[in-house]
Amino acid sequence: MVASDPTPIRTLFLDAGGVLVFPNWNRVSAALAARGVDAPPDLLAAGDARARRRIDLAKTVGHTTDRERGWIYFNFVLDEAGVPQDARTDSALDDLQSYHREWNLWENVPADVPAALERFKGLGLQTAVVSNANGRLHVLFDRLGLSRHFDLILDSAVEGLEKPDPRLFRVAIDRLGADPDRTLHLGDFYHVDVVGARAAGLRAVLLDPADLYPDADCLRVRSLGELADRLERGDGAW
Repeated sequence: MVASDPTPIRTLFLDAGGVLVFPNWNRVSAALAARGVDAPPDLLAAGDARARRRIDLAKTVGHTTDRERGWIYFNFVLDEAGVPQDARTDSALDDLQSYHREWNLWENVPADVPAALERFKGLGLQTAVVSNANGRLHVLFDRLGLSRHFDLILDSAVEGLEKPDPRLFRVAIDRLGADPDRTLHLGDFYHVDVVGARAAGLRAVLLDPADLYPDADCLRVRSLGELADRLERGDGAW
């Protein structure tokens, strides 16, 4: 059960991938199709949440880097979509990795994201992206028109630290001059985002749109809009 706490939130940290941006499934589908593999974008997108949940285990997170988990994830997406993995899918993923290194493949912004970000700003919150990424997050957010919504964007590859290491969160706290007791982090991986944020002394909320974490010991929300609703109400249940 999540305990209620009346301390108001002043700073909001958000993960990037799986929260604000998602893989370009049209691009992934096209790369597979070029090799004779039929995997429609909608079918791939449908396996996204379940694939991420399969990775989100303490043992997996503790023994892999974010880069390694990223490509394990794509194989899980294929598995969830019923697409057999073979030399053709491996070749497609190799090409997608090359694109990702230059441009960042997480280039789909759900329609509800900009509106939610405007609501967070309307509440007077400091906002920051604190994300495991590949060194191209600033370029990606500039390209997608998202950078203007944030006071700070932290890319783990640039900082040389990656979640769940609490030091990445502390870097953000220090640069913003924020109060950890009044800072909330929203992410989509329990063992990366919730564990890491708590270790840094922050509040944590898990984005769980598919209800895959029924036993999680933290508040869960299904969307950014639901988080905005809670912050506007000031219900304090963090």
